[in-house]
Amino acid sequence: MTADGFTVDAFHRGRFHLVQPKGRGHRAGMDAMLLAAMVDRKAASDGQAFRVADLGAGAGAAGFAVASRIPDAEISLFELSPEMADFARRSVALAENAGIRPRIRVFEADVTLTGARRNDAGLTDDAFDHVIMNPPFNEAADRKTPDRLKQVAHAMEEGLFEAWIRTAGAILKPGGQLSLIARPQSLSDIIAACGRRFGGLEITPVHARAGEDAFRILASAIKGSRARLALRPPIIMHGGDGHAFLPAVDDLNNGRASYSRRKNR
Repeated sequence: MTADGFTVDAFHRGRFHLVQPKGRGHRAGMDAMLLAAMVDRKAASDGQAFRVADLGAGAGAAGFAVASRIPDAEISLFELSPEMADFARRSVALAENAGIRPRIRVFEADVTLTGARRNDAGLTDDAFDHVIMNPPFNEAADRKTPDRLKQVAHAMEEGLFEAWIRTAGAILKPGGQLSLIARPQSLSDIIAACGRRFGGLEITPVHARAGEDAFRILASAIKGSRARLALRPPIIMHGGDGHAFLPAVDDLNNGRASYSRRKNR
């Protein structure tokens, strides 16, 4: 469905819907669905709420996808842009999302805050089982856009991964999982930012087709772990020259499967 200034789009074959800006800003797609697929319910203790924080959530696609697939996940969406946070709130209010609405909260917050200001913004220390993030990925000197909403969502500032991963380390419970999607060029920054906060870093390159360079990486790590880095087999999205997703990728994209870690620690 479309209207002036926004669209309402179905994901997971209609299991949830998202209000998104029309013709401007960042619109959710495969990146958000792959990120959501990295969340595994086994990370939480039985009988306890499974709390997930989505940093830089935009309109909330990844967080909504987690709520759609994991029935007892409680999702906190943290977004700096007031306009994008409002799109997320409008998505929560949609009649199509009534089944997941009670488990999603939207916070208008800067994820780079520290100390008491961070806690006051809802980014509470040691509170979450899983943190997901899809940070801005363009260098500031890359192609610029007159679309201010898109520029904020896509332009990466110096030290971004250090600041965002520092927050993830603060708000995760001990043993909690960080998952993110990024460009391959950011790998060294991600490793450096994890530092001693996170271990057991698992990296998966994502390729459009076999034989092509990776255009994304999936990274996950465990708070407080001392396990070594592991490089996992690649995800290939398409076969041959076609544009259809390969079956395993289609399952990830539509919430029928998760992309779980090889190791718990």
